[in-house]
Amino acid sequence: MSQQINLFNPVFLKQRKYFSLLTILQALGLVVLGSLFFYGYALYQVGQLKQQSEETTRRFNAEQARLVRYTEEFSPQQANLALQAEVRRLEQELAEQTRMVDTLKSGSVGNTTGYSQYMRAFSRQAVQGLWLTSFKVTGDAAQISLSGAVLNPELLPIYIQRLGREKAMQGKSFSTLQMQQPKTGPGNENQPAAAARYVEFTMHSTPDAEVKK
Repeated sequence: MSQQINLFNPVFLKQRKYFSLLTILQALGLVVLGSLFFYGYALYQVGQLKQQSEETTRRFNAEQARLVRYTEEFSPQQANLALQAEVRRLEQELAEQTRMVDTLKSGSVGNTTGYSQYMRAFSRQAVQGLWLTSFKVTGDAAQISLSGAVLNPELLPIYIQRLGREKAMQGKSFSTLQMQQPKTGPGNENQPAAAARYVEFTMHSTPDAEVKK
């Protein structure tokens, strides 16, 4: 006699698990939030790249403009023009300096050697008993005036003769001579004013043009 035992029991079947609606909505919300975050970060990155691209473009354009400017400034043609302008300027300066030197050499501007030579001439030809109190050289030494005093009037021609030997005084002669006694203070009843022991003089030279005539 056989007996059949049924071992099937629905309890032992694998049960399927289904997600609830709340879980699905939460998962969907996380997906949307993640997508939005990623999209925002992507937009930020795109903006940064755009700014970098614009900055790079601006620098590139500036460098291009500077390169063009340098090329124009230092091009052979521009350098040649600048060199020609500098040569013309130097030639003009040289011509002006040459004209100035020629004018000075010609003597048309008057005295070009100064007045020290006259002072040396007056000092070298000193005469004992005669002294100068002032002298005046006018303009280009066309006229010379001397003032002084002398103990003996006979010394004055000797002094004039010695001055004529000086190179600076060659071609010049004294045409006017004035001599006078110096003024003295007033005397009194007990002591009259004493006469001065020297004579004052003033001489004026004749211009070169009149001497040549």
